[in-house]
Amino acid sequence: MPQAYPAKLLRVHISEGDRFEGQSLYEAIVAKCRELKIAGATVFRGLEGYGETAEMHRAHLVGHDQPIVISIVDTAEKLGALIPVVEAMMDTGVIAVSDVQAVRVQKAS
Repeated sequence: MPQAYPAKLLRVHISEGDRFEGQSLYEAIVAKCRELKIAGATVFRGLEGYGETAEMHRAHLVGHDQPIVISIVDTAEKLGALIPVVEAMMDTGVIAVSDVQAVRVQKAS
């Protein structure tokens, strides 16, 4: 049975319309995670939400500005190095960090 190990879960809360150097911010963050060999990152699009400005983010008929959450998992050391990089890419948003127990599952083929 695979062993659990201590890890960190990073959740980056942004908006779909957020950009970094001409591309979607969520795409730029995932690309940076791959470049830094982070264990895993997944992007989730929310139906509706708001942040510290209390401005609602949702799908509209003429455009989309839905909330985006990027879930990133790795060791505390690797995510500690990633956080300042992601902060520098963001104009607004929230980064939440949680302690988790990770289990790597990989079955032989």
